[in-house]
Amino acid sequence: MANRTAYSNLVKTMREGKFLFTGELEPKKMFDLSSVLHSAEEMKKTGKIVAANVTDGPQGDAYTCSMVPSYLVQEKVGLEAIWQMTVRDRNRIALFGDILGGSILGLKNLLALTGDHSALGDNKNARAVYDLDSTQLIDLVSKMVDDGTDLEGNEIEGGKVEMNVGCAANPNSDPREPEILKVGRKVEVGADFIQTQTSFDIDEAKEFLKDLEKFNIPVLLGLFPIKNYGIAWYFNEYIPGVSVPKDFLNDLKATKKIKDKKEKYAKIDQINIDFYVPFIKEIKKTTKAAGVHCMAVHYERLFEPLLKEF
Repeated sequence: MANRTAYSNLVKTMREGKFLFTGELEPKKMFDLSSVLHSAEEMKKTGKIVAANVTDGPQGDAYTCSMVPSYLVQEKVGLEAIWQMTVRDRNRIALFGDILGGSILGLKNLLALTGDHSALGDNKNARAVYDLDSTQLIDLVSKMVDDGTDLEGNEIEGGKVEMNVGCAANPNSDPREPEILKVGRKVEVGADFIQTQTSFDIDEAKEFLKDLEKFNIPVLLGLFPIKNYGIAWYFNEYIPGVSVPKDFLNDLKATKKIKDKKEKYAKIDQINIDFYVPFIKEIKKTTKAAGVHCMAVHYERLFEPLLKEF
């Protein structure tokens, strides 16, 4: 368990030992953030989702910066944000400035990520930065929070940065040993919690969670409810290390034949509920996971039926 103060409600709830849920919000190339705030409102209505991740240019796309929607979700909706920050686009000077700015705005959680390379995104001529890696970003946050300085020891004046920092981990990694070593480095420099990437294999997930127990910090297992067959197919074909179970994939594919939209959506929802409710129950019962990170982006209607049994 990290010795750092639990500044966020997320980390406080984790340390109380309550099995919790987090959600995910994805601000795209948009000025109007009403759809993002609506998703956050739907999450809050469940009474089960403690905080929501706000993504930072996923797939290397040029999207609205994650700081602003993170702030608005907290201010207008009252749902705590987990502000995702990648090292892809900013050097240590910009990262420091953004973290300080986010702290001034009251953001209490930061998830430190490498970020998908810009070559994958919609601005392929963009130059990736990677001045720091994600471990060094966690070290930067730690120095700002614990020592009140930047990486060079220069002091922050007039206030204190109060923030908890998390790291990512990949349960689909093969071989697994290098991934565990990477997580260990992140914990060593000050990670307060871990959120994993998505998992579809219950046995693999349980083994990975077991391997992470030695770090003695809370872990949220990532799960990805899928709202249509196209997304499932893309995940299966193009996301490294992720294999969507054939039965799940085939069940979603069969819904393409349903003409009535309402009937189709109901069937897709039931497929996800039938797959994920037992999955989550097994994780809750048999592992030391702090909870589940539910990446149901733009799939708000699933929250209530999926989480009502927990």
